[in-house]
Amino acid sequence: MTLRRSSLLLLALFISLGLGLTTVAHGDDPSGTAILPPLPPWSGESRALIVADDDPWVTPAELADFDTSPSYLDTMAYLKRLAAAAPQIELISLGTSLEGRELWLAVVSKEGVKTPEALRANGRPTLFAQSGIHSGEIDGKDAGLMLLRDLTVAGTKSELLDRANLLFVPIFGVDAHELDSPYERMNQRGPSRTGRRPTPANLNLNRDYAKVDTVLMQMMVDALKQWDPALYVDLHVTDGVDHQYDVTWAYSRRYSPAIRQWLETVFDPRVTGQLEAAGHIPGPFFFAADGVDPANGIYEWSSSTPRYSDGWGDARHLPTLLVENHALKPYEQRVLGTYVLLESMLDTLGEHGAELIEAIDADRARRADPVPLAHRVPETPPTRTMTLRGIKSEMVTSKITGAKLVRWTGEPMTYENVPIVEASEVVESVTRPRAYWVPAIWRDVIDRLARHGIEMERIDSPRTLDVKMYRLENPELAGRVFESHVRVSADVSIENKRWTFAAGSVRVPTDQPLGTLAVLLLEPRAPDSFFQWGFFNAVLQQTGYYSSYVMAPMAERMLEADPELRTLFEKKLEDDPDFAASPRARLDFFYERTPFFDDRWLLYPVAREE
Repeated sequence: MTLRRSSLLLLALFISLGLGLTTVAHGDDPSGTAILPPLPPWSGESRALIVADDDPWVTPAELADFDTSPSYLDTMAYLKRLAAAAPQIELISLGTSLEGRELWLAVVSKEGVKTPEALRANGRPTLFAQSGIHSGEIDGKDAGLMLLRDLTVAGTKSELLDRANLLFVPIFGVDAHELDSPYERMNQRGPSRTGRRPTPANLNLNRDYAKVDTVLMQMMVDALKQWDPALYVDLHVTDGVDHQYDVTWAYSRRYSPAIRQWLETVFDPRVTGQLEAAGHIPGPFFFAADGVDPANGIYEWSSSTPRYSDGWGDARHLPTLLVENHALKPYEQRVLGTYVLLESMLDTLGEHGAELIEAIDADRARRADPVPLAHRVPETPPTRTMTLRGIKSEMVTSKITGAKLVRWTGEPMTYENVPIVEASEVVESVTRPRAYWVPAIWRDVIDRLARHGIEMERIDSPRTLDVKMYRLENPELAGRVFESHVRVSADVSIENKRWTFAAGSVRVPTDQPLGTLAVLLLEPRAPDSFFQWGFFNAVLQQTGYYSSYVMAPMAERMLEADPELRTLFEKKLEDDPDFAASPRARLDFFYERTPFFDDRWLLYPVAREE
């Protein structure tokens, strides 16, 4: 039987059993063949936010009883009609995707301003909310359309604009959004059709904040630089384990301590209380520490690198929340939870935005030294615990694998003193240099630094300096492609160099608000550095060479002229059998000690000015 025929037969079987993927995605098939865990009952007060079908501003999702979510064209048709009727909304195109779709930003303010300068001039803090970085996780789009209606033409939430502004991107992954299918999110309850997680080029926008490969991410980074919001929220949906929480969020805790304190002491309790008052169950974004059951302990998410939105925002001192609605909750519940979350964020900014802006200014003035590069979960037992609002589970034996797997019963359970683990221990750090020097030939890296908004000084004539440079040792290429890159890691040692930088080279001072981000991008041991993403792989290639008939007699003369070298050579022969057995390795030993050896091989070309 061919693979194609087998797939068609399986599809027919799903349909005959009532298991078309729409049913699988909803998990509520009355025939008893549902795959997703059973649902605990929910009836939140936020359901009052839904307008009647005959309301002139009913959104497409409301009209479909949240079974479907509108296409890109239908979304923009609704939004453009709303903007035409609401002077508070200005639609701005951030640019065009590679497939020709515009990335739209809705600027929502009391005055209906059109520019970043005008928005800043009104003196109110700004929330920047984006939906659909993974286009199948689209709760924020439909929640945002409802909220924009109520902020403007409906008038039920218009008072929020008296104290705060809103920037809203309804669909970030505009091209992937249109590759919609009922077969994209088998672990998610609705909508019945969703877009793809990666872009059509198979890239994950949510892994692109540091390297800014994609056109869409370049547009987003440009927009965040230009509009400079007080709070940035990245709206997602996730699963992993079952629990009672429907709206969860996280933020990085590494590089912006003043922002972190505001989020922990002001944002968390206030927004949590408002969500609970609307009938939702908010909580921290976490995974099961053992990969099975969170009742045994949770791993609390907090990105330690600028690969993700929250880690990138933390490194550049932009308050950033990663929101993860729970995929096992119904789409209506998730959309309404997102609405209340966004409403509460605007309300909180209106009440406490001045304090947050003070925290932002304090963190942007910090010059952390040393700078942590990598973190891990400590080996010591966790000291923090939480009361977990979980779901009862049982372990069953799979008829397919023969192994034990978890099965959730749908019965709410509360677990006390659940341990919390987090990757909080610093395992790699560096002293903060005065500046980095990037040679002109690495133009791609220079362009990406500029894209981030990192300040640089470009020299217009050659300059010779005493600097420190890293020698790469034991470089190791990854065994597979990741996000179109072959990643690389290496040990390093430091060397003093007198180096001439050509015209067009740049000096990157670290005494700037984005100095910490510059460190994380340019230090080769940082997990999201440009080196580890493979932008400097050319220095791993050895281009110099020798001929054995020349090198062998030269090595003999070197031994005759240098007794210390002879001693070192003989000791290596004695201690290293592989070396002794390799004629090539023996000649390499001498070649690397000649002036003919290429000193630029395995020399990381970005220099540190101490």
